[in-house]
Amino acid sequence: MEITRDMVEYVAELSRLKISEAEEESVRRGLGEIIGYMDILNNIDTEGVEAMSHAFAVKNVLRDDVVKQSADRSELLANAPVSDDEAFIVPKTVE
Repeated sequence: MEITRDMVEYVAELSRLKISEAEEESVRRGLGEIIGYMDILNNIDTEGVEAMSHAFAVKNVLRDDVVKQSADRSELLANAPVSDDEAFIVPKTVE
């Protein structure tokens, strides 16, 4: 696929880049190489290859959830400057 000047300008606009006329040829060649490599990858036979989300096996190492008693609400609110016995009362910050 040949990368045209219009394509370079379009990609630059999408990516919000300003490309000078001096850089345009270099960008055009670079985009051409990227598209060429994608064409090579598209021609690889992947029949029977399992899709994967990572190049290496990923195993979560999270601990099991443990249910335990939470802190007492009255103890938590004891140090609050202002509360209504259920929650902290704070000044309104947004009109």
